[in-house]
Amino acid sequence: MAVNCANLLPIELCEKVKNSKVFMVGAGGIGCELLKNLVLVGFPYIEIIDLDTIDVSNLNRQFLFRKEHVGKSKAEVAKESALKFNPNTKIIAYQDNIKSDKYDVDFFKKFNVVLNALDNRSARVHVNRMCLAADIPLIESGTAGYLGQTTLIKKNLSECYECTPVSGQKSYPGCTIRNTPSELIHCIVWSKHLFNQLFGEADADEEVSPDTEDPEAAGDAGEAVQKNLDFERVSTRKWAKENDYNNLKVFTKLFHDDIKYLLSMTNLWTERTPPKPLVISELSDTQDNQSNVIPDQRIWSIKECFDKFSNCLKELKERIKDDENLIWDKDDDIAMDFVTSAACIRAHIFGIQRKSRFDIKSMAGNIIPAIASTNAIIAGLVVLQALKVVQGRAKDCRHIYMNLMPNPRNKLPVSGYLCEPNPKCYVCSKSSIAVRLAPENITLRFFQDKILKSSLGMVAPDVELDDGKGTIVISSEEGETTENMDKTLSEFSIKNGSQLKCDDFLQRYEVTIVIAEASKEDLPEDQEFEVVGDIEQLKSKKDDVQNENGKNGKNEKDDTDFLEVISDEEMEVSEPKKRKAEDDNEVPSGKRLKTDAIEIE
Repeated sequence: MAVNCANLLPIELCEKVKNSKVFMVGAGGIGCELLKNLVLVGFPYIEIIDLDTIDVSNLNRQFLFRKEHVGKSKAEVAKESALKFNPNTKIIAYQDNIKSDKYDVDFFKKFNVVLNALDNRSARVHVNRMCLAADIPLIESGTAGYLGQTTLIKKNLSECYECTPVSGQKSYPGCTIRNTPSELIHCIVWSKHLFNQLFGEADADEEVSPDTEDPEAAGDAGEAVQKNLDFERVSTRKWAKENDYNNLKVFTKLFHDDIKYLLSMTNLWTERTPPKPLVISELSDTQDNQSNVIPDQRIWSIKECFDKFSNCLKELKERIKDDENLIWDKDDDIAMDFVTSAACIRAHIFGIQRKSRFDIKSMAGNIIPAIASTNAIIAGLVVLQALKVVQGRAKDCRHIYMNLMPNPRNKLPVSGYLCEPNPKCYVCSKSSIAVRLAPENITLRFFQDKILKSSLGMVAPDVELDDGKGTIVISSEEGETTENMDKTLSEFSIKNGSQLKCDDFLQRYEVTIVIAEASKEDLPEDQEFEVVGDIEQLKSKKDDVQNENGKNGKNEKDDTDFLEVISDEEMEVSEPKKRKAEDDNEVPSGKRLKTDAIEIE
């Protein structure tokens, strides 16, 4: 089916479309709809990139894919399917990581517009910075269930993706996960950690044994705790192997012995209901009347949880080969049953209401069901924005989002004018930022990995100390500063007020970091650093944190250094500043939604 844009668009616009090159990032739920729209409108040259392969769970909403495509590249199959709509289109597909240095600023500069159809914040941040560096318009989009949005990001015209802070993913202190869970999600996180400790790649921050360094237990850890400290700790994986993953021994250790061990930390239970250790012979098989409930939405009895747990241990043990690690996947039935059963058993021990496998899967994967119609609507709006861009009418683009319910004028999609760039944005306005930390405790490796890469989203940072000599402390060139990485900042005379010029050549991104010295007591609980926008606000920021550190809120604090993030995918629904609507009745709440697509894979 050939397409002639002259049949759809005004002649002048059609000519501009024919001379346009489009780069599309992502070929999932929005991406499939978007690629179809682009070829039907008549865009003649499209490049598309997606690292993922097609999963069977994609087929119900990513309509360019069929059963025979499972396991194949999303980008390649999307290309072949879209060409059936318009064989005259030239489509180049890449199954690759958008962060690869092959896709540098010069690569981005060859396009007239870039369209994002991504489902994670890290990639969005990277594309945002590349488009700013190349001065190429970026049309951002995302969906989360019935909610969706699209907006234009253009250098010096509108705010960039990072101009408005977004709320981080919910995370939980390690001591809460290990010692004092109070919600089912705490038990689910613990169970995912347990999977990794037994079968996956173990992480010291994902330990499942009781935490003897819990500050609430200090001074009264009990005789059992003190006695245990005299012995060398054995990893959970090693202990399980030595016991041949025996289901009775593993169950007894995790749900009886470790719980009794926790009870010996008497300070933990002065204001909490203490947990109850389980004995296998006393497990109850009773359950509420659930005769009319489908299997996945039925709540398992504790005896049933034990049986599932035992079966999963056996199955997963058979999968492990020498020195190989398993990766937890919510769509792996055995892995999902393992987490469900372990989480329900732990919840029962701590007096927390259990839930069904269906509910736990949604919580463990941080899943919001994808709505195909939302993807289709947002993809259509993206193309309308793209047509304005190729016409040279970027100023006429709007921030458009989908509501769950119609507004007072009975509209679901509503729009507002683009916001100007945030003058304090450390990405598009080149502002400096302050980082509060203790220089004597922070190594350059930690500074690179946790602050520059994890918090600020850099890929290959270079860092120069502004000391009048231009001392290079971190280099992206392999081997140049390897010997520096385990040294502390203070060993390089980096102290309060020191300025570090940090840049990422690939992203063409620069930021100056001002060091603000802070002791461990001055920082939020369990955090080793804090990123702050304006150094003048440091004192008030510190006071705010201290005021919020009440005892009752301790278990709910965010901690980016030691906490579990429930999903690799990210959803953002933030409510920052009010934006000017085209009609005051269009946006009754004045809220901006910022959503990332999170789909059931």
